[in-house]
Amino acid sequence: MNDQREEWSLNYFNYFTEVEEHFQQARGTALFLMSPLDWALVETWKNGGVPLAAVLRGIDAAFEKWRAKKSKTRSINSLAYCAQAVLEEAKAMEGTAPRSSRPAPAPFEIEDLRRFLLANAGQLRSRDETLADALEKLAREAEEHFQDLEDLERRLSTLEEKMIAAARAGAGEEQLLAFRRDMDRALAPYRGKMTADQLAMLERNYLDSRLMESAKLPRLSLFYLR
Repeated sequence: MNDQREEWSLNYFNYFTEVEEHFQQARGTALFLMSPLDWALVETWKNGGVPLAAVLRGIDAAFEKWRAKKSKTRSINSLAYCAQAVLEEAKAMEGTAPRSSRPAPAPFEIEDLRRFLLANAGQLRSRDETLADALEKLAREAEEHFQDLEDLERRLSTLEEKMIAAARAGAGEEQLLAFRRDMDRALAPYRGKMTADQLAMLERNYLDSRLMESAKLPRLSLFYLR
């Protein structure tokens, strides 16, 4: 059990990278680029508390099932193909891998954190001075926040939600409609593999991601500090 807690702790801030690399390995190509839908799905799992181990096992299980098929009409070109298997693995792991109460060690140095916060503040300065000021304050207090990165992540998530809300309010109706149409097309083959709650969170994450990408807004989460 201690090994499970330590594994979760060590991988806490490597969630995206671990999933991306594992999916590429399972697919057999390191050149495969995950789509906006794939990244939104990873974020959905992360935000939903799906253990990293469940995601990796689910990917393996989905590929094993696919390889066992006598007729393969298509390759696995999206992480969404693994969604149902990941959900099954997460359910199977419930109660067996509790989160550690200890702060997760970071795979980056305090100066990396400070630069990340200041870079995002600079990018937002001309758009939202309040958000930029908040990020600069966090950078000045980096030593304090480095001791509890999970709490810092919560603070950054709150700031990012405010940033997204402002971007959504300023976006045009046609632009948002186009994003939703793209999302519906990308999700169509995989809706049956996800629960209603998972779909709702995935749709939100996808639309938020496309909106920020279009507006050239930075991601504030520490999961994007690489």
